[in-house]
Amino acid sequence: MTDATTTAPTFEEMKAKLWEVNDPEINLSIVDLGLIYDVTYDDGDVLVTMTLTSPGCPLGPIIRGEVYAKLREIPGVKDVDVQIVWNPPWDPRTMASEDVKMQLGIW
Repeated sequence: MTDATTTAPTFEEMKAKLWEVNDPEINLSIVDLGLIYDVTYDDGDVLVTMTLTSPGCPLGPIIRGEVYAKLREIPGVKDVDVQIVWNPPWDPRTMASEDVKMQLGIW
């Protein structure tokens, strides 16, 4: 049960925190890259379902750690579970923001 003085964070608040996390290899937000598939909040616990730019991404543990740390900054968040999934596979042509597509040269 959430403390009466702390309200559950909104999806938008959690997404804003995740927007602060960049993929270190290309220095673009994981949200703008389309790597975040879902974020849910349940009684202090946050579940993030996301992917990486490739299954062999050597910086996956760093990104996962940053996602955890950023979401823990939100009042009312007690724990964060970051699930890395490979389905659907990440495709920047359909999942990345228009700004990211331009920066990556994807037309």
